[in-house]
Amino acid sequence: MKKSKSATRSSAAKAKGKRAPKNVDEYLVGVPEPARSALNKMRAAIRSAVPPEATEAISYGIPAFKHKGVLVWFAAFSDHFSLFPTAAVIEKFKNELKGYSTSKGTIHFPTDKPLPIPLIKKLVKARVAQMANKKAR
Repeated sequence: MKKSKSATRSSAAKAKGKRAPKNVDEYLVGVPEPARSALNKMRAAIRSAVPPEATEAISYGIPAFKHKGVLVWFAAFSDHFSLFPTAAVIEKFKNELKGYSTSKGTIHFPTDKPLPIPLIKKLVKARVAQMANKKAR
């Protein structure tokens, strides 16, 4: 698992110096093509893996899906897309994530390669299960 260097990075939607988006659609408008189309694919993959009651929101200036708390965040950056499923999920799937740059709670998917949609769905489903187990205690 490659560790990414920490650096101050701005998501693609905020990079133009505009105010923070109020909703996910507004965030996506600020993401240039072809990244916007790819991020919409990630959004659809996440939507298909979260409970139907889950809602979209902006949290920490980037899109998130919430259901009894934040499930995952996702965003576009200049050279990668990020999925933020929490450190525990990343640790659980570390062998499947060996080809991707990761940090404590983030997975970076390069913009020059197709998004691994089945893997994204698997990660999100694991996060949903983690939240369900947390609530069941």
